[in-house]
Amino acid sequence: MEIVTSNTQMDGYSMKHVVLALSGGMDSTCLLIHYLARGYRATCISYIYGQKHSIEVEKAKATVQLCQSNGHDIRHHIVDLSPAMKLFDSALTSDEQEVPTGHYEEDQMKMTVVPNRNAIFASILYGFALSKAKQSGSDVILALGVHSGDHAIYPDCRPEFYESLHEAFKVGNWDHELVEFDLPFLHGDKESILLDALDSTKTLGFDFDTVLQNTITSYNPDDSGRSSGTSGSDIERILAFHAIGRKDPIPYILPWENILSNALMIEKQFKGDTHD
Repeated sequence: MEIVTSNTQMDGYSMKHVVLALSGGMDSTCLLIHYLARGYRATCISYIYGQKHSIEVEKAKATVQLCQSNGHDIRHHIVDLSPAMKLFDSALTSDEQEVPTGHYEEDQMKMTVVPNRNAIFASILYGFALSKAKQSGSDVILALGVHSGDHAIYPDCRPEFYESLHEAFKVGNWDHELVEFDLPFLHGDKESILLDALDSTKTLGFDFDTVLQNTITSYNPDDSGRSSGTSGSDIERILAFHAIGRKDPIPYILPWENILSNALMIEKQFKGDTHD
């Protein structure tokens, strides 16, 4: 079994149709832009699962509208899984748990894991992609924006998880050869994802900041939808923008200089602790 991870292999598909999860976060938005820049038409599925940062779905809608207004062929579906997934134990869905703050690889970030989330999301995506492939008689790419920065805390973002999942889907479905997994960011990180988005937005004639402004990565935004700059996902994103020499265009509860200074301090403290 092979999971596609390179553009060279993708370009061999005669029917350029990609199905992907569009959370409204940075990674999945950059993933969509990645495929549009390569001539794909896209079907996006966004999930409501009781997440405290459900504003991300509104960001996904804004991204789809932006792309559609520029002539791109995109379909968007929103699936509400909250009745089931609110039963799961996670700081992202439980009113009794606070979202932890700090470095994104610290042990307490495991509280943000939603049990079996990606398996559930991927199963729905696969069923949809296979249905579309059978109806059209053409191959469909199923794409996910997972990357190496997620591997330490999220076991359902690791390569071996998707290799096993893909094998299970192939065993459990007729016509499985019509759907191929593609994880183009799998061995990269948020910095490389942003660099990919810089290239893709340029190809599309989009403004990079406008595209990324329609995203949110924070697990604990305020009531106005501003990112906290303190959750592990925030820190990872802030450091990635800093690494490519750009200011994050989204609103934070504090000025960018303060947000960046805090992220750099947390990164320094974490590296100091891990090297003791």
